[in-house]
Amino acid sequence: MNRQRLNTLLTKNESIKLDFKERLSLKTEWEKKELAKDVSAIANSKGGRGYIIFGIEDKTKKVVGIEPVEYQEEQIQQIISQRCDPPVTIKFDTVDYDGKTVGVLTIYKSSQKPHQILQSGSFYLRRGSTTDIARREEIASMLQDSGLLQYETIPLYNIGVDQLNTGIIVKYLEKSGLKVEYERFESLYPLLEGLGILSREEDSGKYCPTIGGLLVFGYRPQLFLTHTGIKVINGKDNNKQYFYGDITSMLDEIEEYFKNLITHPEYPLAELSEAIANAAVHRDYFSYGREIVIYISSDYIEISNPGALYHRYDIYELLNENNPYRRNNWLYHRLLVLDEKKRFLKTGSSLKRIKNSFSRFGKVKFISNEERNLFKVILPGGFKTIC
Repeated sequence: MNRQRLNTLLTKNESIKLDFKERLSLKTEWEKKELAKDVSAIANSKGGRGYIIFGIEDKTKKVVGIEPVEYQEEQIQQIISQRCDPPVTIKFDTVDYDGKTVGVLTIYKSSQKPHQILQSGSFYLRRGSTTDIARREEIASMLQDSGLLQYETIPLYNIGVDQLNTGIIVKYLEKSGLKVEYERFESLYPLLEGLGILSREEDSGKYCPTIGGLLVFGYRPQLFLTHTGIKVINGKDNNKQYFYGDITSMLDEIEEYFKNLITHPEYPLAELSEAIANAAVHRDYFSYGREIVIYISSDYIEISNPGALYHRYDIYELLNENNPYRRNNWLYHRLLVLDEKKRFLKTGSSLKRIKNSFSRFGKVKFISNEERNLFKVILPGGFKTIC
């Protein structure tokens, strides 16, 4: 850390990745716990590396300094390692700033989220400029992003197998090259359990759908998972239309909706459909409070889905990635087999293909908002020009 970089950080406001503290004191157990809590919260929050800067007045950002040799990096690392699981990688520097010593604790971008505080068992993250306890769905989302939890295979014990469309299931099995011979559909349950479509409760032996099974093969998943539909808002008359059903059916219906709506002969409908399909397969399904929203304005079409980019990527990296990490890999592979329109079979970077296809209409914008856990694709062309 040098003075120039420190100057840049001091011009910024506190955020999910930046915290200012007036003092650095680690004399009591409470102070050590608070530091570990703040470090784990920054490590758990979305985005790149973060910083805690010591010797700065919180409100005014006036440089007051700390004692220059009071703490060493090894001591701080030990305090954090003993209280965080898995340990968080940090670096501690001191910078001379107008005759005063400023301490800069760098918290590196973590691929091992979520980090837990051992003494309390709690998980923390940043909300704006404050440290807060992570909610259940936020912890689950971090576990999924780290590959420790597969959302799609979570069982839905309170829902019966009769909520699944057996016709779609048989079609999937046949297209997968699996021999399907049965007198009673129930005889397929062990196979469907192995595929992650069903789950079996150990005590009762009763079968039930998994979340992924319901999303891909269910008659009406939104009756039970209300956040999984897609809403289209036409800004011209503020008309709202909701799409329900299994993922493939929703994508087919939305594609038909836009075919009837858009009259411009050269507008890239295939890439618009691809952007919507991406939202459906890559959204954060642990975010229960929001569905996918497609807004048609006078000048653009905005596709917004819960789920900022995974911790592994920024927008530029994803634009140039031909084999990206997928948040919902189980869903992706089932849809790959079922989707007769082959929306998921295209090679290369999907975002780059979408960006290039719209070049004659204007600039495509990709926005990943970590604080709101949202990803947006904004496509040029609204109801003024293409409808």
